[in-house]
Amino acid sequence: MARVTIRIDDALHDRLQRRARSLHLTVAELLRPAIDQAADPRSGYVYTTQDEILSGVLQTLAIVAASIRRRSPEALEEGMADARQMLLDRGLLPPEQRS
Repeated sequence: MARVTIRIDDALHDRLQRRARSLHLTVAELLRPAIDQAADPRSGYVYTTQDEILSGVLQTLAIVAASIRRRSPEALEEGMADARQMLLDRGLLPPEQRS
């Protein structure tokens, strides 16, 4: 079996050790599933705490968009076109949505 060495700060290492101990695992056993998921091209990306922030932002934007749609469908359409252009400019749209 291959060995991988990474450097992490001491506080993170301590947290990993505590978490692994609480699950009756080694740190390696705790981390292997996350590393396996990160390496699998079919699995998308690995969940991070930033996903929680993104989820909150998306929910807020959905509420705002629903409110604008009721008041001014034209303003919503213009805002969506502007957002799409920003995503396009930054290369954040998948190829099938770039036309």
